[in-house]
Amino acid sequence: MIEKPTHAQIITNYSILGRLILPPKIFDILRDLPRGANGEYQITDAMGVLSRSDGMTAVDFEGTRFDLGSKIGLLEANIAVGLTHPETAEELRAYIEAIVHK
Repeated sequence: MIEKPTHAQIITNYSILGRLILPPKIFDILRDLPRGANGEYQITDAMGVLSRSDGMTAVDFEGTRFDLGSKIGLLEANIAVGLTHPETAEELRAYIEAIVHK
């Protein structure tokens, strides 16, 4: 597990989507870890330690991944959900079409 890997560090097509359920032991691991990328403590570094000592379970997710850490990713996610939600789809689609035709 690598936090914000460089292109050269990418060794898989899998990513961590940020929805985690971790045991309390993770706090002990974090306490003993040195700072990682950008001088910050990285949960991915602690997860690596945990995976080697206790193992971890993952869920293979199929769907659209949005980068909610970026402004455009957050907007894209909101629009995608809004266009599929029965309470907002029709009105949002009409709004987007009106903007496009301006």
